[in-house]
Amino acid sequence: MSLYKERLYWHIRKIVFIHDDADDVLQNTFIKVFKNIHSFKEESKLFSWMYRIATNEAITFINKKAAKKQVDLSELQLNIVQKLNNDIHFSGDEIQLLLQKAIITLPHKQQLVFNMKYFDEMKYKDMSEILDTSVGALKASYFHAVKKIEEFLKNH
Repeated sequence: MSLYKERLYWHIRKIVFIHDDADDVLQNTFIKVFKNIHSFKEESKLFSWMYRIATNEAITFINKKAAKKQVDLSELQLNIVQKLNNDIHFSGDEIQLLLQKAIITLPHKQQLVFNMKYFDEMKYKDMSEILDTSVGALKASYFHAVKKIEEFLKNH
């Protein structure tokens, strides 16, 4: 747990944005890992397996939150990002905030791929195991995400 806690937290945080939500999702992730460790088949790295669980938990959490508020996911995320300035756990400056706003405009899969590649510096092979997607598709998603972010930043 101590080995992966921080990396998983920041991965989750990039999906749910809010510190308290990320803590809740991280806790749920570790509960799921402990309950299902017997089903880990060692076909992938332990970290990749845990990362997949964390990703799925975070996506489920944010989708439930959007449904509860009766808004679509992109609207929920945009509202959250606009409130980041007031979050005591957000230490970014105006450029960081603008980048987060750009990322929010991406389709959800491109958000994941961009965050994993750009912030986590994850290799496509590892991303492929976690997201169960081909390396080629991931490279294309990242390329398109970067282009959309560049365009957003030029216009804002």
